[in-house]
Amino acid sequence: MLNVRLLYTFVLWLLLPYIFLRLLWRARKQPEYLHHIAERFGFYSMRSSKPVIWLHAVSVGETRATQSLVTRLQANYPGHQILITHTTPTGRAASEQIYGGSILRAYLPYDYPFAVSRFLRHFRPQLGILMETEIWFNLIRACHLYGTPLLLLNARMSEKSALGYARFARLTRAALGNISAVAAQTPDDAARLTSLGAKNVSVMGNLKFDIEPPPAMLELGGLLRERFGTSRKIFLAASTRDGEEILLLDTLQNIHLPDLLLVIVPRHPQRFTEVSDLIAKRGIAFQLRSENRAVQMETRIVLGDSMGEMFAYYAAADLAFIGGSLMPYGGQNLIEACAVGTPVLVGPHMYNFAEATRLAVTAGAAVQISDAAELAAEVRRLFQEPALLHEMHQHCAEFVESNRGATEKSLQLVKQFHQ
Repeated sequence: MLNVRLLYTFVLWLLLPYIFLRLLWRARKQPEYLHHIAERFGFYSMRSSKPVIWLHAVSVGETRATQSLVTRLQANYPGHQILITHTTPTGRAASEQIYGGSILRAYLPYDYPFAVSRFLRHFRPQLGILMETEIWFNLIRACHLYGTPLLLLNARMSEKSALGYARFARLTRAALGNISAVAAQTPDDAARLTSLGAKNVSVMGNLKFDIEPPPAMLELGGLLRERFGTSRKIFLAASTRDGEEILLLDTLQNIHLPDLLLVIVPRHPQRFTEVSDLIAKRGIAFQLRSENRAVQMETRIVLGDSMGEMFAYYAAADLAFIGGSLMPYGGQNLIEACAVGTPVLVGPHMYNFAEATRLAVTAGAAVQISDAAELAAEVRRLFQEPALLHEMHQHCAEFVESNRGATEKSLQLVKQFHQ
């Protein structure tokens, strides 16, 4: 019988030249992709003299989601070292900003057997935690062989992703079967993971509801609000993706609110220049967040060309649109906006955050629109009816508070596999 995992590994070896080319390509706009390349193949300079608890958080969103759990782990396991691995430079930078020197951080190696084995031998983690949807077939098998308990926490599995994994059913079933326990965000996520072969599956909710906005970011939000103009209506387009900025600029032309300020924060920093050029070509008066100066009355757009300040942007806004949802990217986390009391608008493509979106809309903290024209109409309606916007603001706090508790459930699961 064909060994599907060996075939998967063989394909990985065929892709090795492409991996280097991809790093070089990404480094054109984000040079950090060429830093720490050795770590991506299991070679590390840092070590821990303490027992290691390891968490893998791919990028920024997953890293932020670890905050409440890492805080509890550090309190409950003071004799241990927390190691967080990442896949992207932006995730690593977010980890640096959030945790500083209180943890170890590194890149998780590519899923080659020799690389994941080197990683496990080097750090010898007593427990591994994968965040959200991270199914690396050789890594999971190596953890099983080395006797490292592995948890999949805050797990989500969209219908689209489930169909993709189902195409490699034997490989997926073997991998999920080697994970010690899975804690899913929703019953639907749990059902899909179970159908794919996961065992010991429970529902924990979403860790992102337990995140507390950092006081420094709230303070910065107040400062940004003063710079934006306390008398202006601030509409934030958060974590926008390629193609959405054009739609938003068209939307701006159709809102017809003279004191409206649109703040656009692209999801990826390598696109800051691209979006700046896009706005300039439209001839729209704009400023950069990095200029650190008061926004002029004639300015209609601020481009948020900074990293790690999303909580501050949300705190400075009256209303936020969640990027990645006007076009089929799957959306972004809307909970952070609600956590600071900022009502949100989301597009039709929120499949990566379907349950959180449903709960927010039901709670009255969010409105889901179908296209850019409806977005313009909803922005205009809410700003022209401040009582409705204020009511949504109150619903945000209720929405977040009523869904807390995933951190405690995660910690109890950790204690089952590591005393």
